[in-house]
Amino acid sequence: MSIHDPQDYTVSMEEMRKLFTLSVQAGMLIVDEDGKINLATDHILKLSGYSAQEITQTSFSQLMKVRASLRELYEFYFSNETNLMEWPHGFLIAKDGEAYFYQFSILRLMLGRKVMYLLAMRDRQEGLQLNLLQRFSDAFLRDINLGVLLINMDFTLVDVSDRATQILGMEREHILNKSLDDIFSSVPSQHQLVQRTILHGGVMRNHAVSWTNHTERFELLLDSNVLKDSLGNIVGAYVIFKDVTNMRSLEEMVQRSDRLAMIGQIAAGTAHEIRNPLTSIKGFLQVLRRTFEVQGMVKERSYAEVMLEEINRINELVNEFLLLSKPRHVSFEPIDVPEVLRGILPIINNEAILYNVHLQYEASYHLPEVIADKEMLKQVFLNICKNGIEAMPDGGTLTIAEKVDTVERIVCVDIHDTGSGIPMFVIDKIFDPFFTTKDTGTGLGLSVCQRIIHDMGGTIRVSSKGFGTTFTISIPYA
Repeated sequence: MSIHDPQDYTVSMEEMRKLFTLSVQAGMLIVDEDGKINLATDHILKLSGYSAQEITQTSFSQLMKVRASLRELYEFYFSNETNLMEWPHGFLIAKDGEAYFYQFSILRLMLGRKVMYLLAMRDRQEGLQLNLLQRFSDAFLRDINLGVLLINMDFTLVDVSDRATQILGMEREHILNKSLDDIFSSVPSQHQLVQRTILHGGVMRNHAVSWTNHTERFELLLDSNVLKDSLGNIVGAYVIFKDVTNMRSLEEMVQRSDRLAMIGQIAAGTAHEIRNPLTSIKGFLQVLRRTFEVQGMVKERSYAEVMLEEINRINELVNEFLLLSKPRHVSFEPIDVPEVLRGILPIINNEAILYNVHLQYEASYHLPEVIADKEMLKQVFLNICKNGIEAMPDGGTLTIAEKVDTVERIVCVDIHDTGSGIPMFVIDKIFDPFFTTKDTGTGLGLSVCQRIIHDMGGTIRVSSKGFGTTFTISIPYA
């Protein structure tokens, strides 16, 4: 029987302890199938900084950073020849955080009916070592802030970086050694991150894609290429992607700000020219309506009322249009955000009652003051609350929550509705001027709100997951 024939060895606890006594200078671990460390030699205890009692309260995954389960390590070890370059390897993480590179052999033992794994460690001073490139690749997949997928010719995922699992929203053990067709089976083929054409030599450079993992949305830049052996044959491929969500958001904010500035310049030069003829038209229509009313011309009077309503709507549009330019007569002063909200809650509640919406206010006491314009801040809160209420025509709950982020030094107000949510293809456009989903909306309300908060040094963010929408208004405090 070869030493590399996979089988279980039955031993007693006494035999195991004798083995450890004889191997006191060697690095050895005994771990059960649940990953609990049962025994460790003095060499391991000294290097790790743990006591014998402490290490038995430490799991194998905490002590050793290895990119596989114990069962996978065992099967891998017995599937290779006795070449040290093919032995499993990983990093032993000491109590003080220091990392030590190790290779190890592994046996599976039967202690009564319990399955145990014995790991014989070989440190960097013993025998052959992995070369620098192999060590770098292991550390790269473990530590780098990039999504990395390594694929073989069967279109199977061979390895994946920790950052990739976070972005994909998947557990490493659930996707490793599985076909990418199965991993992305719930995603339409045209939206999958990886296509089979990659194994035919397809190369991508800075390919922009959007990815949603059911909780977060990411904007990614993808690079991919094939891997070849020394004879030039394709043996696999890799995909590397970087999260550029914040960068894209900043670009969109700059572009939106430029558009608003341009519209503001146009508004400042033309608003008065629009208002002057509107005032004249409105005045004469009011006279006509009065005349029609006196003479009993009901139909003509109704026409005049329709025209006056439309003129009022145009006038409101011009007012909102003006606000896109730099707000004038703005008074920045220390403002207590809860005081502002409590002042407008009756207005919001009256609007909510009309739509059979329940208003819920979650106060946070002792919030720091922000530097803002009180009236402008009221306008923002009222506008977003009104939008949230109108998003629930069949009733629901509008929640206003206050909180403070001491790390970012901002006061936040979350306004959450329980409506149907905002579709993904629309959510990027809602702050664009003149974009609206309402039949009678002007499409300037949210643009104005964003401009007001931006002038206060804050931000407005929106998130919608198909079961409601949350607007977060963030304003820095001193």
